[in-house]
Amino acid sequence: MIFRSTVIIFLNLFFCPFAFAQQSDTIADTPRNNPKTDEIYNGKILFSHQANPAESFSTASFLQSYKLTNKSNLFITVILEKTLTSYLQELAPGLNPDSLAKIGNYQFSFYIDQNLIYQTNLLPGAPNATQQQTQTRWNKPLIDNVHEGAWWSQSAWNRFMLNGGDTALTEGEHILRIELRPYIRSSKLKVGPLIAAGKLNINVNRKPVIDINGVRLSPIKGYNGFSVSNEKFDINRIKELRANIEADVFKHITSIVVIKNGRILVEEYFNGSSRDSLHDVRSVGKSFASTLTGIAINEGYLKSEQQRLKDFYRLQSFHNYSKAKENIRIEELLTMSSCFDGDDGDPQSPGNEENMYPTSNWVSFVLNLPVDTNKYQGQWHYLTAGAMLVGDILNGLVPGGLDTYAENKLFKPLGISKYQWQYTPQHVANTAGGIKMNSLDFAKFGQLYQNGGTWNNQKVLSKDWVAQTFTKHKEIIDRKGEYYGYLFWNKTFHSKNKNYETFYSSGNGGNEIFVFKDKPLVVVITATAYGSGYAHRQANLIVENYLLPAIF
Repeated sequence: MIFRSTVIIFLNLFFCPFAFAQQSDTIADTPRNNPKTDEIYNGKILFSHQANPAESFSTASFLQSYKLTNKSNLFITVILEKTLTSYLQELAPGLNPDSLAKIGNYQFSFYIDQNLIYQTNLLPGAPNATQQQTQTRWNKPLIDNVHEGAWWSQSAWNRFMLNGGDTALTEGEHILRIELRPYIRSSKLKVGPLIAAGKLNINVNRKPVIDINGVRLSPIKGYNGFSVSNEKFDINRIKELRANIEADVFKHITSIVVIKNGRILVEEYFNGSSRDSLHDVRSVGKSFASTLTGIAINEGYLKSEQQRLKDFYRLQSFHNYSKAKENIRIEELLTMSSCFDGDDGDPQSPGNEENMYPTSNWVSFVLNLPVDTNKYQGQWHYLTAGAMLVGDILNGLVPGGLDTYAENKLFKPLGISKYQWQYTPQHVANTAGGIKMNSLDFAKFGQLYQNGGTWNNQKVLSKDWVAQTFTKHKEIIDRKGEYYGYLFWNKTFHSKNKNYETFYSSGNGGNEIFVFKDKPLVVVITATAYGSGYAHRQANLIVENYLLPAIF
């Protein structure tokens, strides 16, 4: 099956500060600094185990064959007869270089064993206009296990793997072929001729041989708020999971914690992390904004989630004023369904989070956005800026500001003392995401919801707010059977012919806090696979193929 996509940022990657910003190149790429070599290899895509930058360019490092393992790296060097801009000008002769960079880029085609598996048009912007206008040779990673998700080339490879490549690359011998073409998209898509291609013999060896007799699980000790469970589970299944993580079948996992019936059942750490490690879980922090909203309503600082932006801001002083903007409700920010013209899944969207981060005032950025009541009529669209705005509203209402309020009303009652907020340019605790704490403290946050809002018989959050939060308010577009509550996601896992519904917090890199609806279970997974296409998928596989079968 052939998959085609023009999307470089997937919603299931989730969004957080600077996680997906297209980065300017740091690998030196200069045109024609070795003309004879370039002439020989014009139109070629060459493969290597490591970066092959211009200042140390060597043809000796190019591969004819390659062993694909869970730990191997793969780079490409592309040598073109002329710049990408020159090719784009042939498709649209009337446009200047900067205009071409806004509507054109490379089209990648990935073949396995002569079968086209996946084709993708890179979105304009990466490589940037200057690089498009000057480079005739460039080197980039397809797989770089140390610098995961840093480059647009890795994103293209990850999408290929997610959209058929992983299935096609079965164990054994294969031939990979990559083709490169220029394209522009104005009123319609126009693709140019082949400008570079390369093939590589690949020996796939990604399934480790596991001897569970040699795998040791970590001993578990009690923790403030959690005792150790004595319930039985399939230890061998968890050993198999640990071995697969250590073999990089599941990449960049840093911890897995399972709480069953309020007790620690599984607690494992990986890749240098420990019980004391503070994990950067990115957009998991959005869920804390929902919690603090519920507490503020219960204490009367906020009347209800039905209050509107006009109750908190003088919107006439911002750009694009409208009555529709005035009437945006907090509930719409909590359910990602406001009429702000913003969508983190659309890089061209005015309100995309990557447009917000470089600004000096994030609140002004949001409130200056236009609204689009024709495009957005109550449906779900992921808007990090809206979650940030919830925190700013709360900060102006609660005593001591949001961080002090969270300390007194949420963290102290849960016995959480070690954590780190990120802050907005306005020095407000950032509810767009990014709060750090250890895995067991994140588990406490999940267990608070599992308990219906109580902790140690003390009410922290009202039961009604928990129920309202864990309601399927919005269907998530293009993800069948998945929903959104109040800054929590909802999905159902399937294991051993049974369904397990969960509401969960989720953040870029594969960070998750799962709170199961009909089972006394909380699962925390932390990871650092930031910007990778597989991060959330592998977290789901861990739950569905290992944790649930081991526990139930």
